[in-house]
Amino acid sequence: MIDATHDPSRRSWVESANEHPHFPIQNLPLGVFSKEDESARGGIAIGDEIFDLRAALEAGLFGGEARAAAEAAAGPMLNPLLALGATARQALRRRVSDILDANGADRARIEAARDRLLHLADDCTMHVPAAIGDYTDFFAGIHHARNGGKLNRPDNPLAANYKYVPVAYHSRASSIRASGTDVRRPKGQRLSAGREVPEYGPCERLDYEMELGIWIGPGNAHGEPIPIARAAEHIAGFCLLNDWSARDIQTWESQPLGPFLAKSFQTSISPWIVTPEALVPFRIAQPARPEGDPAPLPYLFDAADQACGGLSIDLEVLLLTEAMRDRGLPPHRMSRANARELYWTVAQMVAHHTAGGCDLRPGDLFGSGTISDPDPSGFGALLEITEAGRKPVVLSSGETRTFLQDGDEVIFRGTCRADGFVPIGFGECRGRVVG
Repeated sequence: MIDATHDPSRRSWVESANEHPHFPIQNLPLGVFSKEDESARGGIAIGDEIFDLRAALEAGLFGGEARAAAEAAAGPMLNPLLALGATARQALRRRVSDILDANGADRARIEAARDRLLHLADDCTMHVPAAIGDYTDFFAGIHHARNGGKLNRPDNPLAANYKYVPVAYHSRASSIRASGTDVRRPKGQRLSAGREVPEYGPCERLDYEMELGIWIGPGNAHGEPIPIARAAEHIAGFCLLNDWSARDIQTWESQPLGPFLAKSFQTSISPWIVTPEALVPFRIAQPARPEGDPAPLPYLFDAADQACGGLSIDLEVLLLTEAMRDRGLPPHRMSRANARELYWTVAQMVAHHTAGGCDLRPGDLFGSGTISDPDPSGFGALLEITEAGRKPVVLSSGETRTFLQDGDEVIFRGTCRADGFVPIGFGECRGRVVG
């Protein structure tokens, strides 16, 4: 629901929040941060600063349901808050919005304690915000699926099941890292062109994949599927996600069970959880399926989800090479796409994931699958952009790339815009490749 926290006229006494490209007072995403020699704890992004929930509790700024939510979010992991569901998140959001409001009734008292309550984000370290029990990677970006399929099956690029089932695989939770963590080039088996037997060594075709991360809130009991009409109640928030991919290792090892070492070495996420409440103004109808496509099976169809289960999020991929860094050049934009291009809604992913009886738990993470636009300017992976290395891309620095080289830094950004509302963003998801 749209409420006072979305009011475009609301300003914050934290000056950097006003007109901030990602974290105005209308966003208030959740995360876990630490300062030097201090323990990690929960915080909320506001402009260029972080609002310290532990300090705010000690200052007596919360009461009632908002206090219970703040207590659940103030520790080193956000799982306790995620487990509480939407009502607790909403209470926390409303209270923090009032605390930071330039016209708030308690502004003078609160602002007097700003040195305890606020920390410059640049002085803090961000962490993965929750203990991730399980991580599932979906394949809901139909343009990416089609582009990848064309490379090997030009006449029939999509598998027969694609338009009936939200395809996914279980990936590795232990190697998920927060934005800014270096990415070590993985090793594995690969079958090089002209060879009859594989060799073991470093990946030679390292790629990125532009995805949304979906954080799970309240879980479900084992054996009890989540109905599609209730699936949104189990979604706690969103982030940006880079599903790093070793394409040469993936090609060799994926038959018959799918990727293994090619995906498990690292997944990078932006550290802030942008809540469903913050994204309400940017909800859209799920785009109509092309004529001739099958309707979702009944357990995957809900009229309300189709009416407002889509998301309009502008996504951008940039590449900063070692040479650009040395020459002081800005990163090169590789692509721009929008999350509206996902073939399946997030609620459909939740409903299908649990349809067989699987139990989700607070802090579980989904990847949406690579998001690409139909146009080549919006392709979400080098595999698509370079047609699996056959067509090198020329960067603004004059360099060329087919796949990532050591020293390359991949940067994801995401921004939401809608008429009549303040834009909000996700921050960045960064990772630099090292040998």
